[in-house]
Amino acid sequence: MATQRLASWATSLQYADLPPQVKQAAIRSLYNWTGCALGGSNHQTTTKALKALSPFFGKPTSSILGRASRTGNDDLPTRADASHAALINGIASHVHDYDDTHLETIIHPTGPVASALLAQAEASTTKVSGEEFLLALVAGIEAECKVGLAVWPKHYDVGWHITSTTGSIGAAVAVGKLLNLSEEQMAHAIGIAATQVTGLREMFGSDTKCFHVGRSAQNGLMAAVLASNGYTSSLQALEAKRGWANVVSEKQNLTEQIDSLGKVWETEKNSFKPFPCGIVVHPIIDGCIQLHHDIKEKGLSVSDITKIHTRVHPLVLELTGKKTPKDGLQAKFSVYHGGAVGLAFGKAGPAQYEDEVVTSQPVTSIRDKIDAVADEKLGADEAEIVAEFADGQKLSKHIEHAIGSLEAPMTDKQLEQKFLDQVGQALGQEVASQASKSCWAIAETRSLGDVVNNL
Repeated sequence: MATQRLASWATSLQYADLPPQVKQAAIRSLYNWTGCALGGSNHQTTTKALKALSPFFGKPTSSILGRASRTGNDDLPTRADASHAALINGIASHVHDYDDTHLETIIHPTGPVASALLAQAEASTTKVSGEEFLLALVAGIEAECKVGLAVWPKHYDVGWHITSTTGSIGAAVAVGKLLNLSEEQMAHAIGIAATQVTGLREMFGSDTKCFHVGRSAQNGLMAAVLASNGYTSSLQALEAKRGWANVVSEKQNLTEQIDSLGKVWETEKNSFKPFPCGIVVHPIIDGCIQLHHDIKEKGLSVSDITKIHTRVHPLVLELTGKKTPKDGLQAKFSVYHGGAVGLAFGKAGPAQYEDEVVTSQPVTSIRDKIDAVADEKLGADEAEIVAEFADGQKLSKHIEHAIGSLEAPMTDKQLEQKFLDQVGQALGQEVASQASKSCWAIAETRSLGDVVNNL
């Protein structure tokens, strides 16, 4: 019984059971998520959701990240009930598409789990330590990634957004762990979460993609709280003939994945994005940034390029084949825009995905010169780029493993610079610096409130 085995494993998991590398990976995951949530806190998508839903907020128990640190007064709340805080923070954390990625499933695992977990921890009547929070975070990430692996890739191929369809299950396990649910209650929480399947890939490039992450956090939180109050579900919710795995995918290996809990740690496999867009675009961006610097060193000009030929993994064109994106959200799914800003600016941060940059003449002129061809021989983190110049010269770049992949991971220093850049841009460098220090020290804190006060 996969559901009950997952519930049993999660409820019995102790902080001492976590290998040191898993603990460190959890800290890095939370650190990166916090930066993304703060960095996305004033994005127009986040603000639209906050304006629309704030009239329905209940007792303000939990923080809406970044709001208390904003300058000026827009009359929008800084706190909300736990359910809505999970939703809004989940939206903010994913709106830039800058959050972590479990590369084997392309799940963004921390968003749904941490958004729900933080909201519940703040609403708790007892203090939650950093170790308790990290333990629950790992339990949730492991749960969502294992069930994701069980249905990958058929589940994703048919059109489900796997981050949110698994995220509610991960969030329920994490919050259930924090609520100290019994094994049976945890199984019910998993079932209540599993029945709330959220997220269609058709929504990519719109406000609704990041809504998926917030909604799955909200659904998982609700599932755990309901179960803690005796609400029931099927105790075979994941594995039954008409249960989650068999309904959302024509193929699944749920038993095998659940059996690997505590033996193979998915948290340890988490990767972090150097660029705020679909991860399959990263090899092209990496290569184009390198070409940008090569061009400058050789005394050439990007404006003299007549054609840019690229070869990419087939998934790149399937997911990010938008040739003429109209705004920043669409550009996150455009390999052409990613290549263009890499060549034009030598960087690709949140500023390069602002609406006005996407439609600017310098970017569109380069974008129009880029062609992309799918090559099944290339890996998902690999790309080839050839730039042709008006005088007949050619410059090329082969990216074997893009920065941010498991083979070329971001260092703590790079992760910190990413945090400071995006949070500083949104909320100022003083807030960014203090938040960074607090998040790195999460494992030592006796009360999560001490950390949240700096966010």
